[in-house]
Amino acid sequence: MRLPNTTQIRLPNTAHTSRPWRIHELTRDFRLEDVWELPGRGGPDDFPRLVRLIASMDPSQSSSRAVRTLFAIRWKVGELLGWDGPAAGLGSRVPTLRDRLPVDLRDAPSGPDFDALPFTSLYLTDDEFAAEIANRTMHGVMHIGRVPGQTGGFRAQMAVYVKPNGLLGSGYMAAIRPFRHLIVYPALTREIGRAWRALTCATTRSLASASGPRR
Repeated sequence: MRLPNTTQIRLPNTAHTSRPWRIHELTRDFRLEDVWELPGRGGPDDFPRLVRLIASMDPSQSSSRAVRTLFAIRWKVGELLGWDGPAAGLGSRVPTLRDRLPVDLRDAPSGPDFDALPFTSLYLTDDEFAAEIANRTMHGVMHIGRVPGQTGGFRAQMAVYVKPNGLLGSGYMAAIRPFRHLIVYPALTREIGRAWRALTCATTRSLASASGPRR
């Protein structure tokens, strides 16, 4: 596994739409909001580990005070206005995208549970992971894609799809766009990079210890 670089790169939408991802057939009525290159790099078998790492992230515990503050405000506003209750979520306000999955994806592993964020995993394949979220403002999808490298490894991309819920959703997405681009995504990708580096180093030490001293 290679160590990640820590540069945050927002990619053009074509970096995502040009690839033959299965997510395209499920999100034709969604808007592709963002595409970011993730700092994770790895070998052919490391993609599920990166996905599990992302699912374990908790923005309320971020090292960035700005990110912690923004998420605390969002959860409080959602609580006061009833944005995040069961009636606003998957299976209530909107049907889950699992209803759209073809048979092969429906029978495949759905992916890990999220530790903190209110996402529900949709599917996990060798080179894709998708999870969805719904509340009173929008129905959204996070997609992680594995882009093969020339030497057998990979780099990763994150794409965000949204379907705003009327004027409230459209206004909300427009209001938070600068915070996402300038604060939240750059900070979260740095955190993923640090966590991936720590995981990589721990794995390397474990393998070295297991192999024992050379004779």
